[in-house]
Amino acid sequence: MGDYEIVQDSDPRCAELEAAGYRVVAESWAVRLFDPDRELLESAVRRATVGGLTIRELGPESAAALYTLESTNQPDYPDTPATHHHVGELADIEALWPANRVFGALDGNRLVGATVIREHNGYGDTAFTSVLAQYRRRGVGQAVKAASILAFLDIGITRFSTGGAATNEASLQANRSLGYVLTERWRTYAPAS
Repeated sequence: MGDYEIVQDSDPRCAELEAAGYRVVAESWAVRLFDPDRELLESAVRRATVGGLTIRELGPESAAALYTLESTNQPDYPDTPATHHHVGELADIEALWPANRVFGALDGNRLVGATVIREHNGYGDTAFTSVLAQYRRRGVGQAVKAASILAFLDIGITRFSTGGAATNEASLQANRSLGYVLTERWRTYAPAS
């Protein structure tokens, strides 16, 4: 992390860092969802399936397809000290199971979107959601995330969390469309050069 300071935007240290010459080099956010609206989630999945996609949970046999999706999208992920996403090797993707559950959107046999979620401290915590560029802004990310939330509701988890880089406004809006509420904003400061 070097000399970076990652501070919640409501923290009085922000003013101290700025007075000391630190500058904001990135911002990030966290959102939470409590007691989701099942009909809203089901509607997000329906919209994608009416558009011809199949939305379903993926098992470890889909690791190669998820690796291809992630490798294709790696350049599009914001890379900041607070929001770094590293795809790694196929073995890293294979290692997602069984600690995580993966939900995907398929156009025929092609994986075009996916989300990875796990239970963490009583929350369904989304690690990442990934959608091929040509399928973005069509509700694919919302659909896979909605499917994951519905699956977790079925096992009694009713609280959800995720986060991302402020530069990825589409991700924040997709989460808000499913009922997530912005709970935190963070600033990444670097010393003056």
